[in-house]
Amino acid sequence: MEKPAATDHPVHELIRRRWSPRAFAARPVEAEKIASLFEAARWAPSSFNGQPWHYIVAVKEDEAAFARLLNCLRPQNIQWAQHAPVLILAVAQLSLSPERGPNRHAFHDVGLANENLVLQATALGLVSHQMAGFFPERARETFGIPEGYEAVTAIAVGYPGDPADLPPETRAREHQPRERKPQREFVFAGAWGRARTVTEG
Repeated sequence: MEKPAATDHPVHELIRRRWSPRAFAARPVEAEKIASLFEAARWAPSSFNGQPWHYIVAVKEDEAAFARLLNCLRPQNIQWAQHAPVLILAVAQLSLSPERGPNRHAFHDVGLANENLVLQATALGLVSHQMAGFFPERARETFGIPEGYEAVTAIAVGYPGDPADLPPETRAREHQPRERKPQREFVFAGAWGRARTVTEG
């Protein structure tokens, strides 16, 4: 199942095709493809080239490790994410260095790395779903995440599955149309709230 975006202006096909399904096939993801995802994340831009992203990954073949990461998710996400073959926890380093102090762009930069990762997943025929619904402190305790680092997002990755296998409520969400705000609501020119027109530079 695919849900390409109905864009108002042309964008790259990977951006159109990327979406966040909850249905995953049981098929494992090849090790070389998992490495490719993190290579894409590795080459994301970051403030001062600080590269504040770190990842904890668990594959379903390693049942104990997978269960530990799955247990960090909120129940509503566990019900479908348990079927994904790969779970990932993205973690941000909150300072550039002891001398430079806090990095106010850390979450932004981890988001850039995550977007590289999920677009690479799309390019490889995989699907991904990023989740805010997890317990950061449980993740810290479970994986020994040190102070100065914070879990930002959980990500499920795998091959696309059949939405018919999902519980009814989740299945209905899978078929809902994709929606985004129009540009006029968030792209301004000249002053806050003044919508930029297509002809403006």
